[in-house]
Amino acid sequence: MSAPARPGIEESPARAAVPARPIDAAVLADSTVAQDYLKAVWAATERGGAGASITGLAQRMGVAASTASENVSRLVDAGLLEHEPYRAVTLSAAGMRRAMGMVRRHRLLETYLVEALGFDWDEVHEEAEVLEHAISERLLDRIDAALGRPSRDPHGDPIPAADGAMAVPALRSLDALRVGETGSVARIQDDPNTLQALDRAGIGLDSRIVVTGRGRADGGSGPRPSRVRLVSATGEGRGGAPEAVAASGGAPGPGEAVIPAGSLWVLAED
Repeated sequence: MSAPARPGIEESPARAAVPARPIDAAVLADSTVAQDYLKAVWAATERGGAGASITGLAQRMGVAASTASENVSRLVDAGLLEHEPYRAVTLSAAGMRRAMGMVRRHRLLETYLVEALGFDWDEVHEEAEVLEHAISERLLDRIDAALGRPSRDPHGDPIPAADGAMAVPALRSLDALRVGETGSVARIQDDPNTLQALDRAGIGLDSRIVVTGRGRADGGSGPRPSRVRLVSATGEGRGGAPEAVAASGGAPGPGEAVIPAGSLWVLAED
């Protein structure tokens, strides 16, 4: 005899046919899968997006679209998401509070893993993805205090305060800089390959870089990566003219990195 199905979020397509039973909204909101959905919808709006699509959520969660749709419906019923047919999925006010809490957990944990435990910045995302669901608010506040209430994580992402407030600086995408323009690294997509490439070039947060070229090495179409070179490690030397640059191809040289489109943001210089 099979075990009875548990109420709540469906975690796989195989369970999608099980009728949903009534479930307390607080219990639903505290489930790991629900937290992941709320954070995913928030991420889709972080840089000005209108919201998340069912297809996009299904891809991010690694489930069938039908499962994602059912999970979204349950979170709508719980008052955490808002969704109309053929429109983007967005957060309700209650869902936004929950999502910001998860973002705060994730980014503080990434910071703690780097600053206190010596992890590299390209190693911490997956670790934080696991830990963020288990840590208590009391321990999180202790970590925040021990770190000195940091305003950003190792990748430059702003860390929400305990009340959900978050200061977001005005930044420019690296893609918007012309060849020869400089800027200070302020935010980096937490993709391990990109972070490792920056590490090899000695480029980190606040480093001053110059764009030396743009385009695919194979000459193909599609988003064009940027070739950058380190000018100074911590932003010193603003106003000094960088060396002459050229849009050269080939493997990056010392102090150089090739950055995929949409992966890095800077404080641009006048």
